[in-house]
Amino acid sequence: MPDHDAQPQHTSPFTRSLLAPNAGPMTLDGTNSYIIAAPGSTEIIVVDPGPLNDGHLAALTAAGRVTLVLVTHRHADHTAASARFAELTGAPVRAFDPAYCLGGDPLVDGELIEAAGSSIHVIHTPGHTDDSVCLHQPGDGPTGSVLTGDTILGRGTSIIDGTLADYLASLKSLRALGPAIVLPAHGAVLPDLAARCDAYLAHRHERLEQVRAALRELGEDASAARVTDVVYAQTDAAVRFAAEASVRAQLAYLRGGSGLS
Repeated sequence: MPDHDAQPQHTSPFTRSLLAPNAGPMTLDGTNSYIIAAPGSTEIIVVDPGPLNDGHLAALTAAGRVTLVLVTHRHADHTAASARFAELTGAPVRAFDPAYCLGGDPLVDGELIEAAGSSIHVIHTPGHTDDSVCLHQPGDGPTGSVLTGDTILGRGTSIIDGTLADYLASLKSLRALGPAIVLPAHGAVLPDLAARCDAYLAHRHERLEQVRAALRELGEDASAARVTDVVYAQTDAAVRFAAEASVRAQLAYLRGGSGLS
């Protein structure tokens, strides 16, 4: 029996989202799988099929004729169902990392995908992971929309599982797209991409200042674990590993020549 009874929700003129039943400390309310189709299209694109859950996949399959599956990045809460979903639909799965492609070519930075009545620009946005991409639909409503994966979340901030330098550059690239609708893989839809990027950039620079202060207190050779104890002292134990990963990225950024002053 299906164990997931959620229905797709309209999130923009060209998109609907379906929330996977995998809520948790790292996934917030769960993973948002997106369905892309211009009004009147007889086919759909699915972005991030999500965890391997029969009810979730059945609801995605029932949403329309799936002709393409896109993956924003490699993490399992986005990709675990890819192989099963490809079997169910016969649609190719495309990702930036070839290891996560099934019957389709890897995504390319700057590529234009035209399918399901939409034009989708692929933007490589490393930082959360080195293979992260965002999907820009300039024709989706008056301001366009961007599916941001985990690069930008609907609430809170994202773990840096790549490099901080890449992440800051990715945020600046996204900010240049203006006030597009933000369609995140976790959390609620947001109205203004540029504003969210500004907030994320300010947060990252604030964290860097906190790390610099911790290093002045602990010594410049302090470990990531010790710095995390100071900078993320109030962090829930369930996400401690994520905080420490971000600190490692911050330390690598500072120690790589960006300055500890």
